[in-house]
Amino acid sequence: MWNGKMKALTFSYDDGVDTDRRLAQIFDRYGMKCTFNLNAGKFVTAETQGAPWKLNPKTPWKNPDALINRLPIDEMLESYKNHEIAVHSYTHPHLESLSREECTNEIAQDIARLTEVFGYTPIGMAYPYGSYSDMVVEVLQEQGIRYARTPRTTHSFALQSDLLRFHPTCHHKDAQLMALAKQFIEADPEEPMLFYVWGHSYEFAGDDNWDIIERFCEYMADRDDIFFGTNTEVLL
Repeated sequence: MWNGKMKALTFSYDDGVDTDRRLAQIFDRYGMKCTFNLNAGKFVTAETQGAPWKLNPKTPWKNPDALINRLPIDEMLESYKNHEIAVHSYTHPHLESLSREECTNEIAQDIARLTEVFGYTPIGMAYPYGSYSDMVVEVLQEQGIRYARTPRTTHSFALQSDLLRFHPTCHHKDAQLMALAKQFIEADPEEPMLFYVWGHSYEFAGDDNWDIIERFCEYMADRDDIFFGTNTEVLL
């Protein structure tokens, strides 16, 4: 299935913030592959970088004083060099609330700018706010997007036929993450199994739990029967 392997693991992280730097280093250290979903309309350089901000105060963060900022373009190029870049819309609106023309512009502009910065055309996406509609899916098809991730947990490793409404296995702070990992590791499948984890790297700073992703990657690493790939590599 994947280079002759029946199991695959992939990650998907959103928004292009500076905590991606540390996350990408963890993935690189353990040989993992991630797809980073970016809003090109929010790109900054080191010179245009504004002041950092606190996370949403309505969320009960363990570390409520954590500060985040956008990852500057030059650091993106370095941090994401071993991973995949995908669309997350140009400015991160609720796409289903826009007109078809506005939605098309959000996707087309993001694709164009990401292509300009990274040197290849993205074909994947994660829905901003996790929301979408049939109109949005149609726009993605028109713009050449071949898969798009929702935030809906499945706790499943089964492959899916509708890649433009693709549902992940779980979020990284799902209480069943390590139990699912054990189940995945111990399986001897006759059918392909895909473990798909998603999130936002700033959550590790806000929840003060970088150990979750470190422990998960360490547990999953160096397995000869698992293919570690980007979203495109495992889905298409």
